[in-house]
Amino acid sequence: MRMSDLVAQVILEMLEKQDGSAEIQRNELAGSLGCVPSQINYVITSRFTPEQGYIVESRRGGGGYIRISRVKMDKGTALMHIINSVGDSLDKATAEVMLRNMLQRSMLQIETAKAIAAALSDRTLKKVEQEKRDAVRADLFKNMLLTLNS
Repeated sequence: MRMSDLVAQVILEMLEKQDGSAEIQRNELAGSLGCVPSQINYVITSRFTPEQGYIVESRRGGGGYIRISRVKMDKGTALMHIINSVGDSLDKATAEVMLRNMLQRSMLQIETAKAIAAALSDRTLKKVEQEKRDAVRADLFKNMLLTLNS
């Protein structure tokens, strides 16, 4: 398991145990996981974004912390929020993170997530010119999510 996946898993477990809101001491978490604090920052900024249904607040200083809260919304609202956040371009890694978050929030069944991931893969899109691939992936993803929402 990659370090970023481990950090994300630990934060998600903290969110589950603390009813959707967790305060994280960045240096303390980094020390316990054996990584650098910037790795914690990377995971938070890439996987716990408003587009993915999280609010992140931070307080600097000696007793500083990072507070992550899961936004509670119904499935339809959450799907529309994700669709609107995709934009005109979507790389494979971001699509996978979004699918993983949707699975963790029980917005998708595993079979559906696997089918979407397969459709969005570079292998599937290999005949699409490289510079257009992320735009096609974004359109595919948004249309698939719209279908789920209807």
